[in-house]
Amino acid sequence: MIDQHNIQEWVHEYADELYRWVLKRTADVQVSEDLIQETFIAAQQSIDKFEGKSSPKTWLISILKHKMLDHFRKQKSKREQPQSDIFFNENETWKKDNNPTLWGDTDEQLMNNLDFVKVLQECLGKLSERSHIAITSKYLEDKKADEICKDLEISTSNYWQLIHRAKLNLRNCIQLNWFNK
Repeated sequence: MIDQHNIQEWVHEYADELYRWVLKRTADVQVSEDLIQETFIAAQQSIDKFEGKSSPKTWLISILKHKMLDHFRKQKSKREQPQSDIFFNENETWKKDNNPTLWGDTDEQLMNNLDFVKVLQECLGKLSERSHIAITSKYLEDKKADEICKDLEISTSNYWQLIHRAKLNLRNCIQLNWFNK
């Protein structure tokens, strides 16, 4: 039988790994800490429902996923402000000042540069939470669009719009904070 002692062991065994997992998706230390705490509270309250068919870690990640999605649903009311007008004019062509410049380095060269990775992380952190999770799910976790849409409870067209805007904002941020410095 699983008891409160097991929960304490699980906190010691899995908290750091769960924290890294959720921080990667939220890019917010405070939100991640809160979600971890909520996860272990929920696990403690529903310990009798854990049947042992999966590992404790799998069960805890499942709870954490639901807590994270609940958090994003609550944030849904704070919709992203369309920022395409920063990049495009009324004819939907690139504004002269914001026309993207070519980046001379290869992806591999950039990702091996720790200073660039720091700038990239900062730029990812500036995205809305929904944009951040969509981008990291697509490009870092190689999730399929359908799965991300389900996780974020958005339509496919909304997903592609979210990805497009996030990429524009990332490019602009990286351009300003890396290539123009």
